[in-house]
Amino acid sequence: MKATLIERYNRIHNVFNYIRHMDGLAPLLLRLYLAPVLMQAGYNKLSHFEETAAWFGNPDWGLGLPMPEVMTALAAGTELFGGLLLIVGFAIRWITIPLMVTMLVAAFAVHWENGWLAIADAESWLANDRVAEAADRLSRAKDILRENGNYDWLTGRGSVVILNNGIEFAITYFIMLLSLFFTGAGRYFSVDYWLARRYRPEAVV
Repeated sequence: MKATLIERYNRIHNVFNYIRHMDGLAPLLLRLYLAPVLMQAGYNKLSHFEETAAWFGNPDWGLGLPMPEVMTALAAGTELFGGLLLIVGFAIRWITIPLMVTMLVAAFAVHWENGWLAIADAESWLANDRVAEAADRLSRAKDILRENGNYDWLTGRGSVVILNNGIEFAITYFIMLLSLFFTGAGRYFSVDYWLARRYRPEAVV
């Protein structure tokens, strides 16, 4: 009986071995998901450079970072340029390092005080006092819209929510980038793979 179970287990894994050569799809999908998100963030910083730099540098209502103009340029450039590299799959392990740093800065310098949730959901087990308070505000906002606006039309493309702006998205992107740091750009669908195949064939499995 034990031998039979082991044989079945091995047969199943032998089937999985046939798809091993398509394991580049997973990092490809991570890259293509992250690229537009990061590029949009970088573009927004450049489009509103002065406002972003003022927010980066102000210690009262901003982040209080030193050299805010330089920090803004570095953050925007990293996100824009990093997004392009993610698309083509070039220097992936290198570019994920500064991108992970930007995600950690965003999570702990910008979003940390808001808790985990990106969207305020009072029913979530991750909800904090801020989210619980937001539920009352959201309920009142919906009442106002029902009384004074076309509520069905306003909510025809989705529910009205309150942005909690927690660390959820930043940490999720960080984990995706960390995965790419360890896996690399992936087989077949990246410049890194073909460069390694040409110049470092011993590293290509």
